[in-house]
Amino acid sequence: MTKLSTDLQKKLVALTRDLILIPSDESRPDDIDRCFEFIINHLESLDSIVIKKHYHCGIASLVVLPKNIDHPKVLLCGHLDVITHSNTHSYRSQVTDGKIIGPGAGDMKGPLAVLLEVFMNLHAKYDDLSFGLAITSDEERGGDAGMRFLFDEIGLRCDVALVPDGGSLNEITVEEKGIVHLKIQCNGHSAHAARPWLGNNPLERLVDAVSRLRKSFDSLKEGIDHWHPTCALTILKTSNQTVNCTPSEAEATLDIRFPAPYTVDQILNHICNILGDEIDTHTIMSAEATRFTPDPLYLSVSEEITGKPTLQKKEDGGSDARFIGHHNIPVIVSRPIVGELHSLDEWIDISSMETFYHIYERYLERKLL
Repeated sequence: MTKLSTDLQKKLVALTRDLILIPSDESRPDDIDRCFEFIINHLESLDSIVIKKHYHCGIASLVVLPKNIDHPKVLLCGHLDVITHSNTHSYRSQVTDGKIIGPGAGDMKGPLAVLLEVFMNLHAKYDDLSFGLAITSDEERGGDAGMRFLFDEIGLRCDVALVPDGGSLNEITVEEKGIVHLKIQCNGHSAHAARPWLGNNPLERLVDAVSRLRKSFDSLKEGIDHWHPTCALTILKTSNQTVNCTPSEAEATLDIRFPAPYTVDQILNHICNILGDEIDTHTIMSAEATRFTPDPLYLSVSEEITGKPTLQKKEDGGSDARFIGHHNIPVIVSRPIVGELHSLDEWIDISSMETFYHIYERYLERKLL
C-alpha cells in the first residue's frame, strides 16, 4: 500500500477510486446516470455555477458554466465512460507502487478527478471566473452524441479547451490521426463441410479480402514512428455455430487510423478498391485527422512546474478534442502519467496527478485572473 504524501493526493486518490467503482460503460446506462449524479452532487455545493444536462440520442452530457456566462475563457473537457469489461466486479482499484490500478484509472477517471478538484477549488477561491466544465459519456464510442453534439448543435464555445485525454505531463498532443470504424460483410451459400465445393463460403472470402487489405496497408508504412495509415481487424464473426457446416454469411469490423494529409474519403476509396464488389462496407464512424494549436502559456507553465522541457507530440489515437479543434479553438491535450490503457490493469501515477493539478491550477490562475 502506497503512503500518500499530501492532502491533495489523498483527495485525488479517493475521488478517482470512487469514480472507478461506478461501471460507467455503454452497456450499463443506469451506471452512467449514476456517475453523472455522483459528479453533480460533487459540484452542487458551488453557488456560482449553473449545471445543465443535455441528451442526444439518449446519451447524456453535462455542461457546467458560471452564472451569466455562455462562452467561458477556458473550458475543461472530459468523459466519464470507460470501455466495457464483462465482469462488473472488475470495476475495483488498488493503490500500490505509487499508482492507482483499475479499469478506467487513466482513461479517464483519474484525469476526471483532477478536473473536478481544480474546478471546485478555483471557483471556491475566486469570484467571477470565466471557467467552465463539460463532461460527456460517449467518447469511447466516437463522441458523436457528446462533445460533437455540444459544439456542433448546442453551440458550446470557449476561448481555449483543456482535454486531459492524450499526451503526458511534458508531452502536449498537437496532432491526432483520423479514424474510420468500418463494418464489412460478405454473403454466400452454406454447405456441408465435407463437401465445401457445393457451397460458397463467405467467411473464407472475407478473410482473403482482409488479407489483401492488410498487405495494402503494410505497403504504406513509412519510417519507424508508425506515422502512417494502419488497419486493424478487431472483430470477425458469423452466425454459424455448426462445426461441420460452412456459413452463409460473415462480417468483420476494422479500425483504420490515418494521419494528414490522408482524408476519410481517400481511405474509404482505397479500402473499397482493395475489397472489391463482393464485400459490402458500412461506415460505423469516421473522423478526419486533426491538428491542434496549444496555448504557449500552457507550455511555459508546464516547464515551470516540472522543470523539464515540454515536447509537442503526435498521437496515434483520437479523442473528443477533434470536435473542439474543428471550430478553430485552441485545444491543449495532456494528462498525468498513465499506462495499460483499456486493460483491467490500467493505471495512473499518483504523484503525476498532483503535478498535473498544479500545472492546471497555475495556468488557469494566470489565464483567468
